[in-house]
Amino acid sequence: MSDLPRKAVTRTAKLAALPLGFAGRATWGLGKRIVGESAEIVGRELQQRTAEQLFKVLGELKGGAMKFGQALSVFESALPEEVAGPYRAALTKLQDAAPPMPTRTVHSVLAERLGEDWPDLFVEFDDKPAAAASIGQVHRAVWHDGRAVAVKVQYPGAGEALLSDLNQLSRFARLLGPLIPGMDVKPLISELRDRVSEELDYALEAQAQQAHAEEFAGDPDVVVPAVVHQCEQVLVTEWIDGIPLSEVITGGTQEQRDRAGQLLSRFLFSGPARTGLLHADPHPGNFRLLPGGPDDEEDWRLGVLDFGTVDRLSGGLPEPIGESLRMTLDGEADAVYALLCTEGFVKESIELDPDAVLDYLLPIIEPAKAEEFTFTRGWMRSQAARIADPRSPAHQLGKQLNLPPAYLLIHRVTLSTIGVLCQLGATVRLRDELEEWLPGFVLEDDLEQLEAQESVAEA
Repeated sequence: MSDLPRKAVTRTAKLAALPLGFAGRATWGLGKRIVGESAEIVGRELQQRTAEQLFKVLGELKGGAMKFGQALSVFESALPEEVAGPYRAALTKLQDAAPPMPTRTVHSVLAERLGEDWPDLFVEFDDKPAAAASIGQVHRAVWHDGRAVAVKVQYPGAGEALLSDLNQLSRFARLLGPLIPGMDVKPLISELRDRVSEELDYALEAQAQQAHAEEFAGDPDVVVPAVVHQCEQVLVTEWIDGIPLSEVITGGTQEQRDRAGQLLSRFLFSGPARTGLLHADPHPGNFRLLPGGPDDEEDWRLGVLDFGTVDRLSGGLPEPIGESLRMTLDGEADAVYALLCTEGFVKESIELDPDAVLDYLLPIIEPAKAEEFTFTRGWMRSQAARIADPRSPAHQLGKQLNLPPAYLLIHRVTLSTIGVLCQLGATVRLRDELEEWLPGFVLEDDLEQLEAQESVAEA
């Protein structure tokens, strides 16, 4: 029996205690206000205490609680430094670590799914997990043909724990809002819940991973381990070593940070164009920085893991994304507004000022305008504060915009990737990746250069 659910009543009790703690701290905060402390100071203390309790509880649980914590963890860049600092270590831990399940449980799952003679499939099998995450843990082993492999074993009861946790979290989503300024956590929880069955299906994950492995085979920049074997609750893939991105974030050189950021951006935009699939779980625990050469930092490659959540985009990323991004950078307010209306970002019942919409979008897409852009926690915090402040025009306008279902996962993946880039503090030539991989994105000055080059070539 797995220790994932521990006992359902225990998991429920831990999660149910969160809103009680939030309410207690709100009362404490009111008392501090009465005795004269400023609203800003009290608000930050409340935010810090709430976050510490939330991530402590999420870190003790697997299932949907940990999944939610991992999804939130990439947005810590948006928090004020004095709030984010004390629990950044807890967030990092959530990205690629969790308490392991007992060895006897692992062996029981392997015997049930691979047969009682499962040890014969391996030359070696390490009972100590190399990584433990929200619905399964990974063991390092050597396959019978001599290949080093990663054996992913799903926790028994993972599906029930995922749904139970996410349902419980959704009941008090409103109370979690202040943790990440400018972010509505309720749609995030709903989307995680909607994808539970997909993430539990290792056959779908194997298909998505193998499609990427075949497409990126021999690629100089991206490494995706091939699938070796798959059955219900067990997935065996080739093993890759490397520096976890969480370690690059905490202690990597600037060259490693920049290279990781460039490759992460490249993978985000090139993946859908090359495979028709968008890797939809971009937290640092799912990436490794692999040395490709002895000294040259440019030889570092990006190892990509965990394809349990993907968005299926047969034609690549939707062309309206590139078109609206290009027109915004070119200052075409009316054209941008018309396209947003057509795509459902502005509902028919609402009328907005196109110039105000342009002003809302331009700061967000600043990284796409420059030849290279340095992503920082400060920049992320400024964007979050601009959108979260109820007094700002950006906040009022943002509340009136709509996010069509077809764009929900793309939006979350993009925001999550930006969060990781800010954690890295990476300087990235994002515009290069957009121009190469994003349909519809060619800036006017670049188009003129392209036409000039074509004219010269024809002459």
